[in-house]
Amino acid sequence: MLLVMDQKATPEEIAAVVAAVEARGYSARPIPGGERVAIGILNNKGPVDALLFLGLPGVRDAIPVTRPYKLVSREFKPEDTVVQVGDLSIGSGALTIIAGPCAIESESQALTIAEQVKRKGAHLFRGGAFKPRTSPYSFQGLGEEGLKILARVRETTGMPVVTEVMDLETFDLVEQYADVIQIGTRNMQNFSLLKRAGRAQKPVLLKRGMAATIDEWLMAAEYILEGGNLNVILCERGVRTFVHHSRNTLDLSAVPVVRKESHLPIIIDPSHAAGRRDQVIPLSRASVAVGAHGLMVEVHHAPDMALSDGSQSLYPDQFERLCRQVNSIYEVFK
Repeated sequence: MLLVMDQKATPEEIAAVVAAVEARGYSARPIPGGERVAIGILNNKGPVDALLFLGLPGVRDAIPVTRPYKLVSREFKPEDTVVQVGDLSIGSGALTIIAGPCAIESESQALTIAEQVKRKGAHLFRGGAFKPRTSPYSFQGLGEEGLKILARVRETTGMPVVTEVMDLETFDLVEQYADVIQIGTRNMQNFSLLKRAGRAQKPVLLKRGMAATIDEWLMAAEYILEGGNLNVILCERGVRTFVHHSRNTLDLSAVPVVRKESHLPIIIDPSHAAGRRDQVIPLSRASVAVGAHGLMVEVHHAPDMALSDGSQSLYPDQFERLCRQVNSIYEVFK
């Protein structure tokens, strides 16, 4: 249930309602809004009697929440969540573009790509220091040295950095260096990792699992919000189907569904969806047209020499063309 406070409710009245909810054995979660505060009631075993709280000073309304994901749903928070990353506001009405290589291979490689993508339109830099690979013989990333290189990229270019965390053992280390912590498709239902992300002090970019439904994806986000971290960005990256013309099938229908169901911003990763360079720009155009808040695209200055995912990485000049086209489309539909 969601208790909507009056616009003029005082901090003391809000605190009294929280105390009354918790006295009943429930959890209370204040949710600041644009005009008023709402208080979410969580961990109830059955229906909550609204009359227990409607008479309390400052309470304007009590709204039952029907979705299994409470904190993530628009029933709990009708206003869009805007995730702040440095000076950038993701989900605020401007298109956010994240770009960089699949993996950090060296300092010169990372800085070369970062300088080019920033000049051509990127707002954040992506790059994997720890790489989950299907084969144990594939390049697994540089680890902490890769994180240090990302820090130098941020220092040199001013761009915030996005990188993936793979396990609990390295979470503290990744959180120390990253501006946005990515949880990849293989870890979307790693519940221990999601709970740790809920305690993180950095925004989390949560990719959809390759075989996950939208409800499962939103429930994974619920773990993070329930832990106290309200800064979550959803990322659709394609789901596993039987097609052979692309690595995965990009589910563009997820964008309007998620925007209707949830207040969290949603971006698209067309590179991992396609697995092929020639599909990335068309899928990016479609992603923006359908309402995505941003894109995360792989770019490499020498993709034929890349240690991972070179075949889906754009050349810098292609990335420049992508930015020009998607920004034009965004201006039409915003």
